[in-house]
Amino acid sequence: MATSLANLITALLSTAALPAPPVAGAADWYQPPVDVDWQVQLQGEPNTGYDVDLYVLDLFDTNQTVIDDLHAQGHRMICYFSAGTFENWREDADRFTAADKGRRLGDWPGERWLDIRSDNVRAIMADRLDLAVEKGCDGVDPDNVDGYSNRNGLSLTAADQLDYNTWLAGQAHQRGLAISLKNDLGQVEDLVAYFDFAVNESCHEWNECGMLTPFIEAGKPVLHIDYLYASDPEGRARLCQYTDSLGFRTLTLPPLLDDTFRQSCQP
Repeated sequence: MATSLANLITALLSTAALPAPPVAGAADWYQPPVDVDWQVQLQGEPNTGYDVDLYVLDLFDTNQTVIDDLHAQGHRMICYFSAGTFENWREDADRFTAADKGRRLGDWPGERWLDIRSDNVRAIMADRLDLAVEKGCDGVDPDNVDGYSNRNGLSLTAADQLDYNTWLAGQAHQRGLAISLKNDLGQVEDLVAYFDFAVNESCHEWNECGMLTPFIEAGKPVLHIDYLYASDPEGRARLCQYTDSLGFRTLTLPPLLDDTFRQSCQP
């Protein structure tokens, strides 16, 4: 009983300490509509031939001419980067200190959780947001913003994550960038007011899609990725029926997100 009360008090205090969210309707950055058509590709030469409104491509690897061409054709560009993990192949990898790094991510060689409380980590992420502005991105898709709920080796708490995620959102908006909430389903209700859309991987696999409905209720899109049903038309049809009923925009894609195939639930 005492532990539950202490946890409740901690949660209330952490939420009360959050900065004020953006005023509805007052944003001067891109806000994707709830029914936006989209594509994401994070590996390989970008295929920009899809008839969609919004592309999600890698911040570092996407050539400037690709971004310029997308804009010239009337598309929006969201730039992906990892905001919660160290990746040893990135051009700014040498800026992270040993103290910034936590446990390795078992399925992702060269990647480690980051101490999101670190001033150095936040300075690097601020510079990545500046790069997004410099390259002309309309928004950003910061990944791995749920380290607190993983074995991170850094003793990160839910309050730490809320503080960092709202900081990221504020920094993006100050620069005129839209920002997605990537996964982090356990904090959706606290964060929906700060983020412009959600990007989710496999909520259907874990029976968690209902946790994302606050975005739809707020008129903000949920961009959902399925990795299970590429070779199962019947399973995919059931998935599409379900996520369509929630108002999500679902794509079935390869796990490497390399555009070897793409199946959309939207016609």
